[in-house]
Amino acid sequence: MPGKEKAAKAAEPKKNTKKAPKKVTAATPREAQAAVEPKKAKAARTKPANDLKLKAKKTAEAPTPTAAQDAAQLLSSEVVFQCPLFRIVHDKLIEPGGRPSERDIIRHNGSVVILAIDRSKNKKDPWIVVERQYRYAANQFLWELPAGKIEPGEDPLAGAKRELAEETGYSAKKWKPLVEYYPSPGFLGESMKVFVAEGLQAGDTNWDEDEQIELRLVKLSEVLKMIEKGAILDGKTLTSVLLYARLIAGKRKK
Repeated sequence: MPGKEKAAKAAEPKKNTKKAPKKVTAATPREAQAAVEPKKAKAARTKPANDLKLKAKKTAEAPTPTAAQDAAQLLSSEVVFQCPLFRIVHDKLIEPGGRPSERDIIRHNGSVVILAIDRSKNKKDPWIVVERQYRYAANQFLWELPAGKIEPGEDPLAGAKRELAEETGYSAKKWKPLVEYYPSPGFLGESMKVFVAEGLQAGDTNWDEDEQIELRLVKLSEVLKMIEKGAILDGKTLTSVLLYARLIAGKRKK
């Protein structure tokens, strides 16, 4: 093995052996494999050009899945439970791969999440509106972003504006979508649409009878520290804040 390593080093260009690159980047899986198995990596680099062209052609001609291929064929659906917030259905279906299946799914109109930002004091480290309230399902108090369900037939942005005003009393001059995601797609059909709200103006709250909310304005840097310490366990808050922090960090680099 020592002799092989020396031979491999001797074969490398002198430029690369004199000076190590200043910037260290994560290796791709292919690069990692090449480092462990130098013989295989060398063989891959010396493949005939015709083979490479053939592979490229095959990749280009690969069929793109259609919407029909991606959707399941619903055979029957039975509502087994219903309440004001959601309903549970028992569905019989044919999955996209052709396998018959039965699923119990919670159907929900969807929710909106509001990342309310106050940049008036510090644009680099803005303040974020967060709530602390008791969640019986989690059996504890949680720090969260304002959020709520979309009413039947309601426009998501209109729902976001309504929920922000009801829960925090704030209205916002500027709105833009951040992301949409499914929190638990294995059995829950609810999607959550996240909006960024800026240009905040204070007002009066209008809480539901079962809501007891503690409101806070917290700096983005402090919210990130809370996340690192495990003080924030709410999924929508983790998703929204971490994505927003990454996006604004990318803009600063540009």
